[in-house]
Amino acid sequence: MSMAEYKGKVKHIQDTPFGYTISVIGGKWKMVIIYLLAENQPVRFNDLKRQIGTITFKTLSSQLKELEADGLVKRKEYPQVPPKVEYSLTHKAETLLPVLEELCEWGVKNQNN
Repeated sequence: MSMAEYKGKVKHIQDTPFGYTISVIGGKWKMVIIYLLAENQPVRFNDLKRQIGTITFKTLSSQLKELEADGLVKRKEYPQVPPKVEYSLTHKAETLLPVLEELCEWGVKNQNN
């Protein structure tokens, strides 16, 4: 369904496919995390934290848990000391990559306007 099919019918945005999409990838960090995982996966937690920079450990952990619960991120834990955990994208998340590419293209076209 396209946005046009919902015109005049939306009572609650969360009931639309757009609302679902925003609930899954919305917020300050989720698209950043998906972008970085797409660039070089698998990525360990501390490497991801280092690449993002300004995110707190607690926030990164909670965002990764939400992305995992929504089926966008895989968490692989290795039974060793010290613990080793790697994150990568699921197939579902990889279907979002063309959308992220389009957002990047939009940025290229509009960044200096």
